[in-house]
Amino acid sequence: MKKVFALMFGLLLTCASMGARAEMVEPDALIKNTAQEVLEIVRQDQDIRAGNQKKILELVDAKVLPHFNFTRMTQLAVGKHWRKATPEQKQVLVTEFRNLLVRTYTKAFTVYKDQSVDVKPFKMPAGATEVTVKTVIVKPGAQPIPVDYEMEKTSTEWKVYDLSIEGVSLVTSYRGTFAEQVQQGGIEGLIKTLVEKNQTAAATPLRKADGK
Repeated sequence: MKKVFALMFGLLLTCASMGARAEMVEPDALIKNTAQEVLEIVRQDQDIRAGNQKKILELVDAKVLPHFNFTRMTQLAVGKHWRKATPEQKQVLVTEFRNLLVRTYTKAFTVYKDQSVDVKPFKMPAGATEVTVKTVIVKPGAQPIPVDYEMEKTSTEWKVYDLSIEGVSLVTSYRGTFAEQVQQGGIEGLIKTLVEKNQTAAATPLRKADGK
């Protein structure tokens, strides 16, 4: 549960909307500056903390989705099997993988317990287009959890394409599972599994960590 929360909480803090800013925000500043904004929303919104699924999904859609490269994340997660997929299958895979992650992220709001994020000192090499931003999730009375963000520079902003919790990569974790599903049922089998998982998640109300 600790690692699952770290993954979801860290992602949410990273991805508050920065679209209104004209200049490109450096990756470490993006994380540091937006953490407070997202934390304030969660602290003040009792509906979100109580698990209001519609409100949480709306917030995730507005604040998170624009700041991830889901196409690259999906390609990395599918791995070598990506080239076997047709363009149509690739589009479906991206959509379903995104939906899977979004449904997972929403659960972070129901287990929030006064965590904070510390961004480690960061120096970006001149001309860098990909960087790693190191952070630590801090919870009073608990062991700090390191979360590293892999980010890429696009024409308009920095975007997340992978992250690691205590050295374990998100896309690598999914890659093993996806590879097994492709071996068993091909690309269509993987798509079917993702669709079914998302349908089940959509039909299951969110519950707080204490079961209430």
